[in-house]
Amino acid sequence: MTTKIEIPSVGESVTSGVISAWSVAEGEYVERDQTVLELETDKVTMEVPAPISGVVTHSAAEGDEVDVGAIVGMIDESAAKPAGEVPAAPAPEVAAAPVAAPAAAAAPTAAPAPVAAPAAAPSGGGDVKATPLARKLAEEKGVNLSLVTGTGAGGRIREQDVLGFVQSGASSAPVAAGPVAGSRDISVERMSPMRQKIASRLVEAQQTAAMLTTFNEVDMGAVMELRKQYKEKFAEKHGVGLGFMSFFVKACVQGLQKFPLINSYIVAGPDGKPSVQSHNYQDIAIAVAGKKGLVVPVLRNTEDMTFADVESTIKDLGKRARENKLELSEMMGGTFTITNGGIFGSLMSTPILNPPQSAILGMHGIKKRAVEDPNNPGQIALRPMMYLALSYDHRIVDGAEAVQFLVSIKDAIEDPARLMLDL
Repeated sequence: MTTKIEIPSVGESVTSGVISAWSVAEGEYVERDQTVLELETDKVTMEVPAPISGVVTHSAAEGDEVDVGAIVGMIDESAAKPAGEVPAAPAPEVAAAPVAAPAAAAAPTAAPAPVAAPAAAPSGGGDVKATPLARKLAEEKGVNLSLVTGTGAGGRIREQDVLGFVQSGASSAPVAAGPVAGSRDISVERMSPMRQKIASRLVEAQQTAAMLTTFNEVDMGAVMELRKQYKEKFAEKHGVGLGFMSFFVKACVQGLQKFPLINSYIVAGPDGKPSVQSHNYQDIAIAVAGKKGLVVPVLRNTEDMTFADVESTIKDLGKRARENKLELSEMMGGTFTITNGGIFGSLMSTPILNPPQSAILGMHGIKKRAVEDPNNPGQIALRPMMYLALSYDHRIVDGAEAVQFLVSIKDAIEDPARLMLDL
């Protein structure tokens, strides 16, 4: 009896995906609920479990785009689990010890044995996560998988990663030593569904919105001093560090409440004409660099969140974003976005809108600059300054409103007591 391997539904807006990796090779035995393949969509990368135990047959290959509900393979549950499957893995280690002992007496025949064993071990991967096709290619090319960077889900090494490693000339194995210094080799790899979606949304934002960016700068001294004074007690009580992001999130909440159009969308009304969709809540998306590209998980109802809530939620979302473990629902919606290029060293940028939102705040690196001393008017002092950028849709937000919103952020950060007193 056979059971279908079917592409499950991921969410309403996701209709297809790409098989980024088969975790179980053709003809290999799989246990029930064991990951059988990894599916990459324009939103998330997910693992598809085996519905039953048995021997796997593929009907779609890695790199194929498949629709939700498509049958991509079968599992023969009547096939017995191979008896030698469990002890097979440690077999090379058991065989290695006897070979070493007679090496001196039988040098001509035993000498190759120690050379062959290390070659198989690195490509076999040990603790390295790699797809069966990647392991097979690594063995053929003599590539040490521990030296290859994986781009699959959870850092899994894919066939394309091995090919890229070989073409880069990084492998020292004779069979993989084709390219040399000065090589002009070119490689082409299809864009991932997520990267394609990011690209289309960014182009959409620039083509449909009347996008404009306004700038300001903020003195971070007061927030830095507050963090220095309370960070240990904060971490001790709440179990999470006190970062800058919670201050900016809470400052944005205040600003969005004062200027609700910045927290709104332009949508098609019942008559098909442009209308304004308002929100009485502030769902703030935080841009995070994941392994597959930029993702924007959403903090829901930030107006009700404490500083500790913000910090712990961002920490959790960021960790799972880097591990490709975010759920699709966690990236849906959002009425406003914050992106922090400063963590990568950016001094200034013009962030692009995250449709259908009307505005996005860009944070940047903190640099000491000579400015007027806030405590001694007329005097110059070196202060920790950050440039802020607010990109907004001029169709719904006027320039004056955008500037005032950004000034409200600046005022709240330079005088954090305003956040505590809701001023």
